[in-house]
Amino acid sequence: MSAAAVYRGRFAPSPTGPLHAGSLVAALASWLDARAHGGHWLVRIEDVDLPRCVAGADQHILQQLAQLGLLPDEAPLWQSSRNSAYQDALTRLQAANAVYPCACSRKEIEQACARAGLPKARNGELIYPGTCRTGLHGRSARAWRLRTAGAAPVHWSDRALGAQQQDVGQEVGDFVLLRADGYFAYQLAVVVDDAAQGISQVVRGADLCDNTARQILLQQALGLATPGYLHTPLVLGANGEKLSKQNGAAALDCSSPARALEELRRAARRLGLQCQDSDDNIGFALAAWVAQWPSLFAHT
Repeated sequence: MSAAAVYRGRFAPSPTGPLHAGSLVAALASWLDARAHGGHWLVRIEDVDLPRCVAGADQHILQQLAQLGLLPDEAPLWQSSRNSAYQDALTRLQAANAVYPCACSRKEIEQACARAGLPKARNGELIYPGTCRTGLHGRSARAWRLRTAGAAPVHWSDRALGAQQQDVGQEVGDFVLLRADGYFAYQLAVVVDDAAQGISQVVRGADLCDNTARQILLQQALGLATPGYLHTPLVLGANGEKLSKQNGAAALDCSSPARALEELRRAARRLGLQCQDSDDNIGFALAAWVAQWPSLFAHT
């Protein structure tokens, strides 16, 4: 990042429950990166998938962040208030013939993949075989997909993981932007909102790295800038998978400043930061970690 560029980062939790140890690592990393750059840190509530959201979880998350000393520089943004912006983006893609309607159900996609000898689901997603790419043939549209066939492999550099590449057309296929249930997909919402908020650096968990190539393709299709990326280490549950509510993730204990500080220390250690016993105050600890941050993840 050039000296003249304005750094803008964000933490974007989904309100499916309170913050836990895994989500705190991403929150702390994004806050530290913004502070180390002398930039702005924003919070976006990613509630575009309303059926998965838990009532009151958004306010609980904001309260937890405040107890941890991680305060945003601007008012939080809720994705559920942004449907008109997502529709505008989809309309632009439709006008450019960059997307097409799809009539396929998941069962039909599974059957088509089996007939075509395509690999089974990757990260819970099937590689779409392009059934509706040439038209609906009298069927009713269920969703809208981005055309990826023929797109060149996407290359990018991750500040933690190094050089990355993915051939989205071969490894993912034409992916959904508007779902069959009428909700906009995460991929479209995050790209539109990152651009609208002027996000220059995306700092998030390594489990989301696989989404990056799709988001870069969307940025290119919409004529939007591509931010820098840094994907942080994951906290794993007892089953060896990413820590989540499904595998026993407990809500952070921020009931007192001392307990909140201990939660922060655990997250800092996971990021490779040194914790000093003398830093017995949240503000002092955060300041010390900001100073250490550039030695872990170089500024760009």
